[in-house]
Amino acid sequence: MEAKALAEKIVQILEDKKAKEVKCINISEVTVIADYFVICSGTSIPHIKALADEIEIKMEEIDVELLRKEGYNSARWILLDYNSVVVHIFHEEDREFYNLERLWSDGVLHR
Repeated sequence: MEAKALAEKIVQILEDKKAKEVKCINISEVTVIADYFVICSGTSIPHIKALADEIEIKMEEIDVELLRKEGYNSARWILLDYNSVVVHIFHEEDREFYNLERLWSDGVLHR
């Protein structure tokens, strides 16, 4: 699946599960680590885990391989690496602290 379409699908999954402040940043011109970052917040640890679980389930259904998952046990910042798209699911306080949108502001914000 093309990176842009994959990022858009992940954004839709997150919105359907009531993620907060979903952002999609095209970072393809800034770095080689990925083409897109999808960033969102969850309202609680169970919500954050549910968001990550839903993405994993939906990606498995369309045969998109998860390369790496980090932070699931603490669920303060879960990272899901789908190669061209990296998903960051934050607890609201941690998102404010790390402020990835500012760090990657050279990328193109799509949402």
